[in-house]
Amino acid sequence: MTPDAIVIGAGPNGLAAAIALAQAGLQVRVYEAQAEIGGGLRSAELTLPGFTHDFCSAVHPLALASPFLRALPLADHGLEWVQPPLPLAHPLDGGRAATLQRSLAATAASLGQDEKSWRRLFDPLVRQHDALFNEVLAPLHRPQRPLLLARFGLPALLPAATLARHLLRSEEARALLAGNAAHGILPLERSPSSAFGLVLVALAHSVGWPSPRGGAQALANALGSLLRSLGGEICTDHEVTTLDELPQARAFLCDVSPRQLLRLAGERLPPRYRHALARYRYGPGVFKIDYALAAPIPWAAAQCRQAGTLHLGGSIDDIAAALRAVRRGQVSERPFVLLGQQSLFDDARAPEGQHSAWAYCHVPHGSPVDMTPHVEAQIERFAPGFREVVLARHSLTAAQLQSHNPNLVGGDIGGGVQDLTQQFARPVNALRPYATPAPDIWLCSSSTPPGAGVHGMCGWHAAQAVLGALA
Repeated sequence: MTPDAIVIGAGPNGLAAAIALAQAGLQVRVYEAQAEIGGGLRSAELTLPGFTHDFCSAVHPLALASPFLRALPLADHGLEWVQPPLPLAHPLDGGRAATLQRSLAATAASLGQDEKSWRRLFDPLVRQHDALFNEVLAPLHRPQRPLLLARFGLPALLPAATLARHLLRSEEARALLAGNAAHGILPLERSPSSAFGLVLVALAHSVGWPSPRGGAQALANALGSLLRSLGGEICTDHEVTTLDELPQARAFLCDVSPRQLLRLAGERLPPRYRHALARYRYGPGVFKIDYALAAPIPWAAAQCRQAGTLHLGGSIDDIAAALRAVRRGQVSERPFVLLGQQSLFDDARAPEGQHSAWAYCHVPHGSPVDMTPHVEAQIERFAPGFREVVLARHSLTAAQLQSHNPNLVGGDIGGGVQDLTQQFARPVNALRPYATPAPDIWLCSSSTPPGAGVHGMCGWHAAQAVLGALA
């Protein structure tokens, strides 16, 4: 059948847009360049046979918080979530570790002198978490819950270093907040770095930090199965180089970066808009390494063995220094490392008795540097003897990440810088961020609000804009 809408790119936002349009009764076709759908949700045997690794995204709290994804019957399409005993551990020197637990009360109590401050900061956000995520996972709008949004927004606008040092006193609490804020890949001295920390902590205390059983691909496959059940088509192994090669449709939704949109549709867009897209700013990249392991990682702090995700960076000062180096275009010799060990809680990811793990660190945009020695030095810092359990490695520099997925421009996994200027002005400063000057071309990637993360809301909002235009 001739499609009403065509979606280019089967990442989480492209699939979400396609599902929303299909739910509204439109005939939808999705084109994906890779053999498998998912974009950043793909999984593969990157090291040794029997070891499943997530190509990019691995831990998906936003999928459970997303107003759209949480309403979909994905369990009916094979998706099962795995919740580790602890969402996060943050080891410190001397065999210590701060932990982010599902229970806000237990986490606060573990922070001693900072118990009251932790509760005061996060209690309102966690108690009303559904309403909060409805607000923050939306483009610029008139808030439905202005008081709640103010409780979040006032501290969120502060630099994370300022918030942590003024509100918290212990090394553990400051490191815990700083590590979560560092996910935004902004220097901790810049606004709104606190926003990322507040969101991730609130997610841990409300919905946890789960992963799909068997790997991230399971989430992509469930979305694809749901789309097909609604009558949608998915064409894999089909790279679209220009919109001119596609069939006629009433709307083209592009789950791509602004740079890729210029390649796909440049001739159909007016010069002023093309220039605005060309000025879009991309952030630092990441260096990622996947491991096949003979045994669990030998963490010095016992709590780390119960965590699905670990932040390896030490104190708030150490983390801040690493992020400043990246912003200056330098490689940090003691990088802030994010590590996942999902196979401890999901036996579908590795052969019996063995394990898989992944780690990544922030690097300058497009960096070709192999950070393996620096990453492993940070792991060994908190898990002496780690190298002795490594069976195999697979690594990708920031430059190589882009070659595997053109949307990861310069290795930027966030779809562009998310600072105050570009948080809502994505990809350009416009009241209708998903629309382009061409009436049939729309953007639905993480380069639109609300930005990075596996939540599908960029795609859902774009779909609603398309449905409004076609009505």
